[in-house]
Amino acid sequence: MGYKRIDTNMTFAEMSLMSSMENNRSLKRLEKISQLIDWSQVRKLLEANYGVGRSKEGADAYSPLMLLKALLLQKWHQIDSDPELENQINDRVSFKKFIGLSFDKQSPDHSTFSRFRGRLSKDAMTRINSVILQQFAQKGFVINEGVAVDARLVQSASHPISKEEIEKEQAKREAPEGKLDKNGKTLKFSRDIESDWTVKNKKPHYGFKEHASVDVNHGFVLATELTPASVSDSTYLPFIIASSCHTEEPIEKVYADKGYYGKPNRDFLAMNNIEDGIMRKDTTTTKLTETEIERNKKLSKKRYIVEQYFGVSHLHYGAFRARFPRMIKNALDNLFRQMAFNLFRGNQIIGTVKI
Repeated sequence: MGYKRIDTNMTFAEMSLMSSMENNRSLKRLEKISQLIDWSQVRKLLEANYGVGRSKEGADAYSPLMLLKALLLQKWHQIDSDPELENQINDRVSFKKFIGLSFDKQSPDHSTFSRFRGRLSKDAMTRINSVILQQFAQKGFVINEGVAVDARLVQSASHPISKEEIEKEQAKREAPEGKLDKNGKTLKFSRDIESDWTVKNKKPHYGFKEHASVDVNHGFVLATELTPASVSDSTYLPFIIASSCHTEEPIEKVYADKGYYGKPNRDFLAMNNIEDGIMRKDTTTTKLTETEIERNKKLSKKRYIVEQYFGVSHLHYGAFRARFPRMIKNALDNLFRQMAFNLFRGNQIIGTVKI
């Protein structure tokens, strides 16, 4: 067993479509994205962290790079399901060309995409995203001079239940019988019991919270982490900043809204020689001075870029709602979205920014 061989020779189908492909805008855009990075580094990481295809026995497997590229297409084109992704690959010339599949070959089965997603670890995807950001830095993009941090609420994939019901479900899941279905087999699908409740703007919310950091110069997503909704934004700033370091260049300044204001975060930034760009807020004992109000206005013009990422991913990537009941699967899905967003962002700015 190994990986299926990709025939690089031009097929009759490709020759017959040559003239139409020259004016295919979707194909041209995907070709530009393909040229943005060195995919061989991504392939090496995938093959080192994906066990399928290593055995000498059995049928050849699809290349993990092909499957990863297919899941990127799913993000860019808002394809809601794996069966529809399979259908779209079979239907679209640009999709087959991007993932490296011959025009006369069928798409991998939808279950192959699902199994690939389940077998790839969060750590592997984190390293792949880091390699891509390092490659952008090598092209001359300064990616961590200033970092904007924020968090947003994400709806659960399941219907809300009360805190008491969550606790009962958690206790049941911890018991051996709670991990089996009615036939005594391992439970594959279950409701979300990792989400919890919080209140924002006087409205209750059941789900998760995505903590993210974005480079303020070019808008690349540097880190994304998922927690239950009740986790405080402020406590996650040190973790997100540590996860945002992808090059040897130090982070110079951190921008954040008033929710991150407090001595622990100020001390963390000072300890690491990072300039404090956290907005100030009124306290029970003091009111903001005019200087602090003006400072907040200037900082808000920098930290808006993380809200821009939230807005774009909300509209075009369906990031407002979790796709899966389990947190680990949603965290991995966030990392796929980070990769898709950064590649698309890089394609947008590569010709407009002097590097």
